[in-house]
Amino acid sequence: MQPRSDQRAGLAYGAAAYTMWGLLPLYWHLLDAASPSEILAHRMAWSLPVAVVILAVLRRWAWVGPLLRQPRKLALVLVCAVVISTNWFLYIWSVNAGHVLEASLGYFINPLVSIAFGVLVLRERLRPLQWTAVGIGALAVVVMTVAYGKVPWIALGLALSFATYGLVKKGIKLDGIEGFSAETAMQFLPALGYLIFLGARGESSFTTGGVGQALLLAACGVATAVPLICFGASAMRLPLTVIGMMQYLAPTFQFLLGLTVFHEEMPPERWAGFALVWAALAVLTWDALRTARRARGELAEAAARAGEAAAAGALQTAVAPAEPEAPGVKP
Repeated sequence: MQPRSDQRAGLAYGAAAYTMWGLLPLYWHLLDAASPSEILAHRMAWSLPVAVVILAVLRRWAWVGPLLRQPRKLALVLVCAVVISTNWFLYIWSVNAGHVLEASLGYFINPLVSIAFGVLVLRERLRPLQWTAVGIGALAVVVMTVAYGKVPWIALGLALSFATYGLVKKGIKLDGIEGFSAETAMQFLPALGYLIFLGARGESSFTTGGVGQALLLAACGVATAVPLICFGASAMRLPLTVIGMMQYLAPTFQFLLGLTVFHEEMPPERWAGFALVWAALAVLTWDALRTARRARGELAEAAARAGEAAAAGALQTAVAPAEPEAPGVKP
């Protein structure tokens, strides 16, 4: 049982992480003078120095050598770097192109896509309520396709890329900061090369947009790393069921920003699609809570039975008559 102080700290860290992720559209919108590809390159390039500083403070370098001696794991890190770069680019582009609501939809349906990946790739078996949630989610995509007049490819692209990222990371088995550092090391040189190319062509807003723009672009690494660190601190202190429920904070903030700050249109048919997604997530959350509660109950019962058996064994040993000594044998 985690101490209450640890639980409170975990909730605070988790709320901070998902709030920052949810409010990132405001940050990307401040940078709309730069192209999405330039913002992405700065995010990739400035993340590595931040990661190196964190590793130096924590003195966590021991993982680097073993990773470099495992070509398969390095290849998986490269795949992760490519997939998360795709996710970042699509997210930045969608925000600055006025598609914040559809981006939030992508992160709402991400848990459903992750479940589908578990079935199709990892051959996991779903419980009935999980199947129900996936079915409702699929219906929501159909409704949103009708609402948008086209397949909601931004939402699906974000959900598929992030679910793929999570799936590949399962095979790497690196902690949060270590995985982040390895991925940003892969991203750094291509990003730096692209930024040098932009500068040589005179198309870099980092050099032409003034001091404020340059500082905002340089701070992309901090904006990437800080929520990740808070998330890691939260994950160490809270059960996965709580983390799973908190993950909906980020797309909720994005959704509210799309409505209230960016004033995107939300006709009734889109409300219907979002309502179906929220219904699917409610079913999924209820199933996760019920399963976790049942597992805790079964664990408590098993512990109680084990305690009773141990007590009965001790009592039997205490009251058992002493065995008679064999003739001629002295203690």
